[in-house]
Amino acid sequence: MAERRAFAQKISRTVAAEVRKQISGQYSGSPQLLKNLNIVGSLSHHATVPLTEAVDPVDLEDYLLTHPVAVDSGPLRGLVDFPPDDIEVVYSPRDCRTLVSAVPEESEMDPHVRDCIRSYTEDWAIVIRKYHKLGTGFNPNTLDKQKERQKGLPKQVFESDEAPDGNSYQDDQDELKRRSMSIDDTPRGSWACSIFDLKNSLPDALLPNLLDRTPNEEIDHQNDDQRKSNRHKELFALHPSLDEEEPIERLSVPDAPKEHFGQRLLVKCLSLKFEIEIEPIFASLALYDAKEKKKISENFYFDLNSEQMKGLLRPHVPPAAITTLARSAIFSITYPSQDVFLVIKLEKVLQQGDIGECAEPYMIFKEADATKNKEKLEKLKSQADQFCQRLGKYRMPFAWTAIHLMNIVSSAGSLERDSTEVEISTGERKGSWSERRNSSIVGRRSLERTTSGDDACNLTSFRPATLTVTNFFKQEGDRLSDEDLYKFLADMRRPSSVLRRLRPITAQLKIDISPAPDNPHYCLTPELLQVKLYPDSRVRPTREILEFPARDVYVPNTTYRNLLYIYPQSLNLANRQGSARNITVKVQFMYGEDPSNAMPVIFGKSSCSEFSKEAYTAVVYHNRSPDFHEEIKVKLPAALTDHHHLLFTFYHVSCQQKQNTPLETPVGYTWIPMLQNGRLKTGQFCLPVSLEKPPQAYSVLSPEVPLPGMKWVDNHKGVFNVEVVAVSSIHTQDPYLDKFFALVNALDEHMFPVRIGDMRIMENNLENELKSSISALNSSQLEPVVRFLHLLLDKLILLVVRPPVIAGQIVNLGQASFEAMASIINRLHKNLEANHDQHGRNSLLASYIHYVFRLPNTYPNSPSPGPGGLGGSVHYATMARSAVRPASLNLNRSRSLSNSNPDISGTPTSPDDEVRSIIGNKGLDRSNSWVNTGGPKAAPWGSNPSPSADSTQAVDRSCNRMSSHTETSSFLQTLTGRLPTKKLFHEELALQWVVCSGSVRESALQQAWFFFELMVKSMVHHLYFNDKLDAPRKSRFPERFMDDISALVSTIASDIISRFQKDTEMVEKLNTSLAFFLNDLLSVMDRGFVFSLIKTYYKQVSSKLYSLPNPSVLLSLRLDFLRIICSHEHYVTLNLPCSLLTPPASPSPSVSSATSQSSGFSTNVQDQKIANMFELSVPFRQQHYLAGLVLTELAVILDPDAEGLFGLHKKVINMVHNLLSSHDSDPRYSDPQIKARVAMLYLPLIGIIMEAVPQLYDFTETHNQRGRPVCIATDDYEGESGSMISQTVAMAIAGTSVPPLTRPGSFLLTSTSGRQHTTFSGESSRSLLICLLWVLKNADETVLQKWFTDLSVLQLNRLLDLLYLCVSCFEYKGKKVFERMNSLTFKKSKDMRAKLEEAILGSIGARQEMVRRSRGQLERSPSGSAFGSQENLRWRKDLTHWRQNTEKFDKSRAEIEHEALIDGNLATEANLIILDTLEIIVQTVSVTESKESILGGVLKVLLHSMACNQSAIYLQHCFATQRALVSKFPELLFEEETEQCADLCLRLLRHCSSSIGSIRSHASASLYLLMRQNFEIGNNFARVKMQVTMSLSSLVGTSQNFNEEFLRRSLKTILTYAEEDLELRETTFPDQVQDLVFNLHMILSDTVKMKEHQEDPEMLIDLMYRIAKGYQTSPDLRLTWLQNMAGKHSERSNHAEAAQCLVHSAALVAEYLSMLEDRKYLPVGCVTFQNISSNVLEESAVSDDVLSPDEEGICSGKYFTESGLVGLLEQAAASFSMAGMYEAVNEVYKVLIPIHEANRDAKKLSTIHGKLQEAFSKIVHQSTGWEFLSCEYYSFFDSSKTSVISFFFFSKRLFPR
Repeated sequence: MAERRAFAQKISRTVAAEVRKQISGQYSGSPQLLKNLNIVGSLSHHATVPLTEAVDPVDLEDYLLTHPVAVDSGPLRGLVDFPPDDIEVVYSPRDCRTLVSAVPEESEMDPHVRDCIRSYTEDWAIVIRKYHKLGTGFNPNTLDKQKERQKGLPKQVFESDEAPDGNSYQDDQDELKRRSMSIDDTPRGSWACSIFDLKNSLPDALLPNLLDRTPNEEIDHQNDDQRKSNRHKELFALHPSLDEEEPIERLSVPDAPKEHFGQRLLVKCLSLKFEIEIEPIFASLALYDAKEKKKISENFYFDLNSEQMKGLLRPHVPPAAITTLARSAIFSITYPSQDVFLVIKLEKVLQQGDIGECAEPYMIFKEADATKNKEKLEKLKSQADQFCQRLGKYRMPFAWTAIHLMNIVSSAGSLERDSTEVEISTGERKGSWSERRNSSIVGRRSLERTTSGDDACNLTSFRPATLTVTNFFKQEGDRLSDEDLYKFLADMRRPSSVLRRLRPITAQLKIDISPAPDNPHYCLTPELLQVKLYPDSRVRPTREILEFPARDVYVPNTTYRNLLYIYPQSLNLANRQGSARNITVKVQFMYGEDPSNAMPVIFGKSSCSEFSKEAYTAVVYHNRSPDFHEEIKVKLPAALTDHHHLLFTFYHVSCQQKQNTPLETPVGYTWIPMLQNGRLKTGQFCLPVSLEKPPQAYSVLSPEVPLPGMKWVDNHKGVFNVEVVAVSSIHTQDPYLDKFFALVNALDEHMFPVRIGDMRIMENNLENELKSSISALNSSQLEPVVRFLHLLLDKLILLVVRPPVIAGQIVNLGQASFEAMASIINRLHKNLEANHDQHGRNSLLASYIHYVFRLPNTYPNSPSPGPGGLGGSVHYATMARSAVRPASLNLNRSRSLSNSNPDISGTPTSPDDEVRSIIGNKGLDRSNSWVNTGGPKAAPWGSNPSPSADSTQAVDRSCNRMSSHTETSSFLQTLTGRLPTKKLFHEELALQWVVCSGSVRESALQQAWFFFELMVKSMVHHLYFNDKLDAPRKSRFPERFMDDISALVSTIASDIISRFQKDTEMVEKLNTSLAFFLNDLLSVMDRGFVFSLIKTYYKQVSSKLYSLPNPSVLLSLRLDFLRIICSHEHYVTLNLPCSLLTPPASPSPSVSSATSQSSGFSTNVQDQKIANMFELSVPFRQQHYLAGLVLTELAVILDPDAEGLFGLHKKVINMVHNLLSSHDSDPRYSDPQIKARVAMLYLPLIGIIMEAVPQLYDFTETHNQRGRPVCIATDDYEGESGSMISQTVAMAIAGTSVPPLTRPGSFLLTSTSGRQHTTFSGESSRSLLICLLWVLKNADETVLQKWFTDLSVLQLNRLLDLLYLCVSCFEYKGKKVFERMNSLTFKKSKDMRAKLEEAILGSIGARQEMVRRSRGQLERSPSGSAFGSQENLRWRKDLTHWRQNTEKFDKSRAEIEHEALIDGNLATEANLIILDTLEIIVQTVSVTESKESILGGVLKVLLHSMACNQSAIYLQHCFATQRALVSKFPELLFEEETEQCADLCLRLLRHCSSSIGSIRSHASASLYLLMRQNFEIGNNFARVKMQVTMSLSSLVGTSQNFNEEFLRRSLKTILTYAEEDLELRETTFPDQVQDLVFNLHMILSDTVKMKEHQEDPEMLIDLMYRIAKGYQTSPDLRLTWLQNMAGKHSERSNHAEAAQCLVHSAALVAEYLSMLEDRKYLPVGCVTFQNISSNVLEESAVSDDVLSPDEEGICSGKYFTESGLVGLLEQAAASFSMAGMYEAVNEVYKVLIPIHEANRDAKKLSTIHGKLQEAFSKIVHQSTGWEFLSCEYYSFFDSSKTSVISFFFFSKRLFPR
């Protein structure tokens, strides 16, 4: 402690500890006293709960019942209890993108489809906590919100901002100089000049009624009213919000589930032109990923043919549906990559000849030569016409090309909205376009990673591009497959592409590519549904193209989609006899075997009907084993049967017209049944082809089955390859999920046996199958699990709530379902990390709970409870009343019927009273829960002293329920027939969780948040459906459920404390989940019960903390826990702010326990209450439970003796700051009465911060290093010594005996290098202090005053120290500082980042950090907190605020202005709060009389605030308070605190020279009243005169930009007051004031002129002389100036003059010494020195007027002593000797010798006589050449001379003596 900071030593650190000792000593042995104090016996066992342990909370529900509200109406009403509409259950319709919702057309659907449709269409079931947004979790003090709250702030005027810059200031000064007459123009006695100047000045405005004698109370009242008017209501709006990373309590509302889209791209096809136009050409577009070798979109078909060309096909094509006329499409790409190509394929009408022949004309004819080749073209046209007539419905492949998408996107650059024209061709001339592009993209923009996708592939913000594709490759008949396509695409990216050598087909295809708009008009979904905003159905639509993502996408289904894509790939009929060369495949979707059973479900391509019954593949001419590249899209019926199948018919098309040959000849058949064992059949097929039509009933069989008597191609080998792909939100396409859903639906429908796969499951085997299918869900693929997540979880929950009845037995699937849910949720968490929020909640699951989950309905077939008609009874499985009810049900045999038991039968909680009474009468222990709890019935929750016993009991009880079973389910049968049991999900969930173990328990813990949130929503729904949301909280849930919750919380708490070191991350999440859970429970359950749960947690953590060497990690978890609970929107109400504290049981020593010193323990209840409100007493902590916990944490962590917790300071302070800030901005608490109640919850904060004073960051230190207008530090002078007065002169001007202007008081510390390491950072200290000010601002003043009355002097002084610190802390920095800081921010952010990284990467461990800190090596980081592991940093994402900082480190002018505005308002408001508090303290003192010693402290704070940079408004109030203080306690200043008087004079004078008129008015008024009061006390005001004079000298000497003109105006104002003061007109007062003012003015003018005449030594000396004369009444100052003059003379070797100055000095000292003590050997004042110079008589003391020298602060310099006198005389003798004036040397020694003789100082005497001998011998030596030489110095003290040249006259004749 050796290095304790200075001010910390001045403050007694022993307070609390000693008082504690003292109290325990006093009361331990006095039973009588204890009896007196123990007012409420029942609480006595609480009396000494230490702060480290939690107290028993108040039973909130009981309390509210037993303490009827004192406030019937008025603003406080809302604080009593939660509002009635606190929780609402809302059914909100989900947004539907399309005009009509996507549902199947069929009316009959199987249960699974029905469930799916319900899941995609039902309303969201949302639980709304109406006021949730007002809790701290949702109500962050964001910048925008701060800005909103800061609107309309007045601009505060500060002198530091007004101060002009150097140049203009200089000009003003010159102007002033010209105006005041120059020194040479006035006569030597510049009194005249001075008075002339002063009389010409204008006074400032006088304050009205200043001189009236108003009673003090009235003045106080007026001051108070003025101070309180126009104040800013919200203090925290002025305080920048804390720089926290995402606060722990922040919970975002998850996004509603919606359909997934990748990045969307709009492609518009504008035109397609060939060199010749002879026939229609058909085009399609699709996206391919060359790297994944996958087609990633369906085809988009478009038709750009002219009407004339379309006309050629009229006979074959039905009228076109508008949906098929689209020419623009929106593609979605989830995983954009560098390998995505847009592939365009062209087809034409089938004609004779292979592709090469047909493409030849397009390659050889040029448009330019049209006239030349007219005949040939005509011939081609007529041929084409014939083919169209005959073969119009068949197509052949023609040409293709590919566009490398990312090149286009990249070269189109980022968002500049003009479109780019890009031409793409593939000729050699152009070189490699793909390559050239590639290089340019890298150059053009640095590649940023997108959310998904590999490289720089951002499709959302490129400039739209128009592409012109000029070259197509002709298709080759043997290379049509996708495999070939991928080879081509890979080849295209190579520089030496094979394709480039091919001869292209020249054409022009124009395409626009742009990012898709957010909601385009006229858009159709892949199912052709109109997307919203479709104003006109006749407009050509844009098609949304379905994406086939390159990799899995994990998004739950939200819309009905049921599509099938068929891809015929290849056929091999080489071994078939007969003609089969031009082959096409006809594809049909059949619902039966008759040819007429084809369904119109095949989507049309372009310019055709919307749906058709068949689709044909393109024909490859003369090829017996063709490849196909078709995509056939089918709308699957929702209800599939075994008869639905795909039928493929193969035809040979004859291209030549021959006699007797039909156009098409069937050459084969094959088929695929759609369902196999009830599951959709998809995938790759290699099918045999039959030569004849399939037989009857073929559709249920597969073609692989050898049917008797059928002929097959190639011996029944597979010759036809086809792929079938389903995109469906009905078919899971996962065997495990299929089986589970099938079994559950079978149960619902009661359809047995169930066919699943090849198995038939009978009812007796169903239970095992069901259980195994539930556990097998783990094996299913993750993607389908996520897609069907909502339905899957719904079904699992249904099984828990409504256990199925199988073979007459109720099968309990609670456990199995719980396990399955736990494992599914864990899988999601592990695999989908990107979807987590900051608390590790997976967004898919969070949105399921928030929007989708609801309590399932009881009746199997009725829809889930929705908004309509929710009668309570519907939601129960009511037992059917049997007509003949058996009289006695033998219930005793049934040991236990659980309503929540995994393996036994049970019955529901039934509302049927009769049934209940039957059951109830039979001695079951709870009528309503049917559970026989093993062992004794648990005591009510509040009273169990040991939480561990509590939890084990609860667990025992649950296990008991678990293990018991029932022999009779038969009697239930008699009651109900069938057993529709209904359990409550939350009860079952709690039970399952409590009893689970092993890996299941581990999974549940990992994702505890999910089960907690599920449970809470279930509870709310249960209350809602049973109309219990308004029911009393104690009766809402059965005790059994509450036991389970207790057990659960208790075991989870023990998990947290046992595993926090091993599984840090998991425990952090578990801890926050538990806290959020309890926060939620506070809204629905018995709140006292929830408090007891919090206590359980606290108790367990506390017991662990004792045993830990380093408790900070666990404590940090507890802070997170508490912070989340306190983020509850009704936190204030939960603390019972309207209740008065019941008197406490005993004086529990607490944080601010030193109150006991002065107040004793008055048994008066009232006093006791007041003390309790300010201490963390047991009653306080019980009644204001959460606030008590918060403040207790604060007190414990800030306790200087707490080991190893300093890392948590910031955290715990932020918690309190955050709470107060949120109360401050909460609209519910804006009324001052309510705010006072809220502030009452935080009164102990004052005591806690008072305890922490020694640890607070010392803001006063920084003041001495800041260039401030008041006092300039040394280094500010040095660089400017040319223009500025030098330091020595400045000190001379100031007069060294007045200390330079520094801050008074206890906070002036010597900065020691080794700080105590518990000092808080600046940031934390500032947060604490703003919290303190908030409480002081909003607390009830009478309460504060009562408490101040109880405080000891020591503590009040501590409080004043605190306020002193606040003044420094919130001092206004000034715009210039903001501008300077602005330029430093950038550097700072880099440093901080480095430091952070260092801390995180571990080069600084917590320990090293501590060591470094305690050695003081860790320089404070700019924000005031040293980062290290102890600050509990979580390194998150990209640490957003660094990024902001680096990107934008230059603030605009307006922002700097705004910052200065806020800072100015904060400084003003903070200081006004301090002023309010000082006023309360002064009132307290007036009441108690005993505290006068406090007033000095009050004054010290006031003076300190005057010394700081303050706004005009504050200073006005401050001066008003100061005037009132002086008028109430005048003797305080003039008799006790004389130092303060000097200080006050200095401050007032300083403000008298302010550039702001209002400040000057108030300062001069204060100064005048000060003189007046001083005069009235003792009929002269010598003290003030002297202090003011000294202050002026100090001020003028040290202030840099001091403006005499302003001070002159203030002096004039003071004169004016004196003239107008009628009361004192008859006294000497006005004259004395005038003298003083003139003298001040004189000094002022002279001092200012001294600065001007630095270079003119004679002038300087003359001015110095005049100034010294002005200080006639201040001996110290005069002495100083005399010495200054002596020094100046010596420098210039004017020894005689120097000697004369020293003689005057000695005379002055002698004068005062003779007044002090009458010693014969001392000179009798200045008379003794007459022989040396007659002018010495000027030094005779003006003793009547000036004060007696024994007064403090007067004549206190080192020279006013005997030795000082000796020293001066010796110096004078030496100077005379050097000047050769030996006679005078003798005269000086004449005065010295008696003193040495009296002291018997032989040594000195011998020296003196030696000197005298020298002197006389010199005289003898010199007088030989002269008549008697006398050297008389004509004193330059004669001020009638105009110049200061000293003359020596040697002739006695000229000047006879």
